[in-house]
Amino acid sequence: MAKRIDVNGLNAYYGGHKAIEDITLHVEPRSVTAFIGPSGCGKSTFLRTLNRMHEVTPGGRVEGEVLLDNENLYGPGVDPVQVRRTVGMVFQRPNPFPTMSIYDNVLAGVRLNGIRYSRSQLDDLVEKNLRGANLWKEVKDRLHKPGAGLSGGQQQRLCLARATAVEPDVLLMDEPCSALDPISTLAIEDLIDQMKSRYTIVIVTHNMQQAARVSERTAFFNLAGVGQPGRLIEVDATDKIFSNPSEKATEDYISGRFG
Repeated sequence: MAKRIDVNGLNAYYGGHKAIEDITLHVEPRSVTAFIGPSGCGKSTFLRTLNRMHEVTPGGRVEGEVLLDNENLYGPGVDPVQVRRTVGMVFQRPNPFPTMSIYDNVLAGVRLNGIRYSRSQLDDLVEKNLRGANLWKEVKDRLHKPGAGLSGGQQQRLCLARATAVEPDVLLMDEPCSALDPISTLAIEDLIDQMKSRYTIVIVTHNMQQAARVSERTAFFNLAGVGQPGRLIEVDATDKIFSNPSEKATEDYISGRFG
């Protein structure tokens, strides 16, 4: 089940440095929300707070609330590993496990859950998620070859299959197409469009045309100056952000006057 995300008054730190400040944002289930803004404004940091990946970084800590269907992911007793199963993530560069086959890459997260499956159940899971990532026809005859032997676009779709195999409620994507060619980028964008009926999707992108193509809502982040924390400037329907934003800073960024 796709879930709603509610972020209230969130600050994130790297040691003594405040990276993002006072972010309040609501993301509807079964939708795509894009984060845009100049480099260094905290988009990826904020994305990583949504599944507690930020605190993996030495000195990383968070103040404020991240609610998933009203459950605070930073509440006492919440297991961050379980959070990352519920809120999956696809990174900027494809990162299949190099020593694992395509088959085992898809099942990597599933096996960490400790649930016992029969071989036929595992086979079905692999096929289902590779089909969901539009990769099955390309790899069905080499499932036991290394995942690292695939092309960059295929590797990214393999990572999507791995992320969806654990049946998350939310998918986070941190510039998932930045290392891909235009044809592979289009394949990932088509997948995002298909997946939004099943997941809540949040994507960070520097490609504003991509944000306009794939998202229903867009959030613009900025910072006042070097060393200052990033802030959410405005969030609205994507067509409004790109045609009639409320804030001049958003208009300046979209029109190329800065950033």
